[in-house]
Amino acid sequence: MGNKSETKIPVSCNKDCGGGCPLLAHVKDGRVVKISDNPLGGPYMSGCVRGFQMTRVLYAPDRLKKPLLRTGPKGAGEFRQIPWPHALDLVAEKLTCIRARYGNEAILYLGGSGSCRGALHNTHSLTARFLSLFGGYTAMTGNYSSGAASFATPFVLGAWQAGIDPGTLRFSNLIILWGANIADTRLGCETEARIREAKDGGIDVIVIDPRRTRSVRKLGTQWIPVLPGTDTALMMAVLYVLLKENLVDTPFVKKYSAGFDELERHVLGLSGGEPKTPRWAEAICGVPAETIVRFARQYGRARPAALIPGLSIQRTIGGEEAIRMAIALQTATGNLGIRGGSSGALTWSRLPCPRMGEIGAPANPITAAAPEYRWPDVILEGTRGGYPSDVQAIYNVGGNYLMQGSDIHKNMRAFNKVEFAVCHDYFLTPTARHCDVVLPATTFLERDDIVFPDGNYLLFSNQAVPPLPEAKNDYDIFCELAERLGFLAEFSEGKNAEEWLRSFVADSEVPDYEEFKRTGIYMGKDQLRVGLSDFIADPQAHPLKTPSGRVEISSAAYAETGFPPIPECRILETTDEHPLRLITPHSRFQTHSQYNNIPWFKEREQQVLWIHPHDAARREIEGGQQVYVSSPEGRMRIAAHVTEDIMPGVVCLLEGVWPSLEPDGTDTAGSVNVLTSTTPTLPSNSSRTHSVLVEVAPSRGKKPGFL
Repeated sequence: MGNKSETKIPVSCNKDCGGGCPLLAHVKDGRVVKISDNPLGGPYMSGCVRGFQMTRVLYAPDRLKKPLLRTGPKGAGEFRQIPWPHALDLVAEKLTCIRARYGNEAILYLGGSGSCRGALHNTHSLTARFLSLFGGYTAMTGNYSSGAASFATPFVLGAWQAGIDPGTLRFSNLIILWGANIADTRLGCETEARIREAKDGGIDVIVIDPRRTRSVRKLGTQWIPVLPGTDTALMMAVLYVLLKENLVDTPFVKKYSAGFDELERHVLGLSGGEPKTPRWAEAICGVPAETIVRFARQYGRARPAALIPGLSIQRTIGGEEAIRMAIALQTATGNLGIRGGSSGALTWSRLPCPRMGEIGAPANPITAAAPEYRWPDVILEGTRGGYPSDVQAIYNVGGNYLMQGSDIHKNMRAFNKVEFAVCHDYFLTPTARHCDVVLPATTFLERDDIVFPDGNYLLFSNQAVPPLPEAKNDYDIFCELAERLGFLAEFSEGKNAEEWLRSFVADSEVPDYEEFKRTGIYMGKDQLRVGLSDFIADPQAHPLKTPSGRVEISSAAYAETGFPPIPECRILETTDEHPLRLITPHSRFQTHSQYNNIPWFKEREQQVLWIHPHDAARREIEGGQQVYVSSPEGRMRIAAHVTEDIMPGVVCLLEGVWPSLEPDGTDTAGSVNVLTSTTPTLPSNSSRTHSVLVEVAPSRGKKPGFL
């Protein structure tokens, strides 16, 4: 007799992390003891610390083990455990009551990144399916991640799918990471390895970012610091140099684009405005004019060049214009749609995976919809504020909206206003603490699913271990609720989870379900795809879905939104009261707010406020000192990290930290969304969490106020 041998089971996270990694769960004696890379993914595909350490989440002592019913004030964390039948009866009863009294539009759906890449166990699709079959709900439009880019890109390119496969970077003569911290935020599980290989082969990698990130240190050959939210100004100055020094690929521009001459006149100052010279841009974005000229010359002469924008540059006031200008630059230099180049649009999730079925949702019977970025305003203001419904219930699955949404104080008021809120989660998150019923859900290690990654492949994530006692799959929770509410047959279509997965594979290009399950990976045939390459090869046979059929640098359709047809420079100016620009980047040790309650992860990245020595000295702040950070929305007390790794005029706090609020509302944990605003960037009505103005002061003396 002895211990059972270790088995290796193919798995993959299906979280909103930008990865999509083929992994192996090492199981011994019925427990996952280790997670490693699946070698069938090849030499470039590698997981990250979040996936490798997922056992710390799976076996965390504070995992929810039974349904919870709130017994005290919202947010107080006072709950009692109740049996599953009681919890499901209560949820069904409350939803029915809300519908009867107010109509289906009174139910607001909020779904997060708990499991967003699964074909079946998908927090968005399952919740939308359930609520649609229940009679409908108030929907959220857009998204926190890429709202501005997803809105603006179709006006220019006619579609979103304009990315590249990372393997094509082997053909690049220059790689520009514009606000893209690949080393931490991934943007595909092989992108970092491909860029490192290019750098090792002598290719320059220019990183444009307000702070010296791990990508600057590990992947970059040059760092260009830029003030957050001013990327459009820098891009216009680069285009100015390209135009003045005859580095624009004029035949390419004329053949493939429409309206470039209008942007050219704007940039050169021939249409009534100031010329967008490097000196003009220096005063706005903080990049020396000489650096801009040098960068523009290198960029213009390095064809093919891949400009990879991060999601950060479009999470700003005017973020729509940054993406439009990035596309314009790649068009001007002839780098769009060719190997080694890129479109300038987001590369993340912007090429299709191999064909695979997935759970879907019928059309929402309710037409009420509002921007996701403004969900607390929808609840607090309702129809009197011009929103389409008066929300009385929140159904939240796999999302920590109370703290991940901008303006935590406003979000708390919104949750406190509704009559009923229910969520599915692993832990008693800040959002769960404000819900009436909390239902414990499974992790990806406790269920089978098919995962859609960021490349031309698919992943089968096997159940590695049985679910924690009394944790349930989201699909099963919804099945049991649908049965109580009378539409189980429509929701499940008579299938259990395995039958759904088998039906997905039957409706796919994957030839064998058992082989797919065994290996955990199916590779598409072409790993060197370039978005828009068919258009570049033959623009007449493959026109874009724009009015002109070409890249619309000037868009009459965009002008109908109330903003100019060509990109414009829209900057949130600092004020005397709030003279510093705050950025809120991701942590390499968290997927948004996930893992923040796990000590192992928290210990590896201290939450501190990055501040430049110049800004610290002016405020008599020393490293390690407690400081107050204030914005019009809130205030926090946090330790200062004085460092030259952040440019002057900018401070940095990582997003995703769970709040700890004092009675007066001051946060002491570093939960950055106490400082952010729900006022969006327009016209997309999207996130602007890198356009935040703050002041920093030593903690001694009077606390700085906030509105």
